Amino acid sequence: MIKILIADDQAMVREGFGALLGAQPDMVVVGDAADGAQAVTRTRDLRPDVVLMDVRMPVMDGLEATRQLSAGALAAAKIIILTTFDLDDYVYAALRAGASGFLLKDAPAADLIQAVRIVAAGEALLAPSVTRRLIAEFAARPATDRPRPTALNALTPRETDVLRLIARGLSNQEIAADLVVAEQTVKTHIGRILAKLGLRDRAQAVVFAYETGLVVPG
Repeated sequence: MIKILIADDQAMVREGFGALLGAQPDMVVVGDAADGAQAVTRTRDLRPDVVLMDVRMPVMDGLEATRQLSAGALAAAKIIILTTFDLDDYVYAALRAGASGFLLKDAPAADLIQAVRIVAAGEALLAPSVTRRLIAEFAARPATDRPRPTALNALTPRETDVLRLIARGLSNQEIAADLVVAEQTVKTHIGRILAKLGLRDRAQAVVFAYETGLVVPG
């Protein structure tokens, strides 16, 4: 069973998401929180697999709560940022803080259910539109000459190719087709990339690729 905690300052949202997800045969809602501080405390107490995190909440916002939950012993919880605000700065800040996914609150119910299953399985929820906004964030920044991070030296040439394709928003299936390899081979490469670079998931890999200059927007 996938254990879920819902953090949102609106009771109706918590109840609605709770009813939807609690009705799934492979999910159980273990608790909720009305602000970011409660989300951190209840994640520590309840140990959910997935936290649905609103951005704008009192006491502590969702981005700061995500940063705290992505560090230390609480890092096992996967975080999906839920917001009504489709803004570039939220996308980047959420992924940079350690979120594994980003979803608008008005997304179809089926998308939310699938998102929970995706991040619970250890994947990142990066829709093409989210990746495009992330790329646009870096494209808007002044170009700088960055030294190649030494961590990249641990990657094989093929792993480096896979990381570049991840950063461009390609799915595992698309990467496999581009490199003419099996999809399982791609998954193996991604696992090794994350381990060598000390990254949590695909979302962090995208941020890493652009921040280090491995991939340049355009």
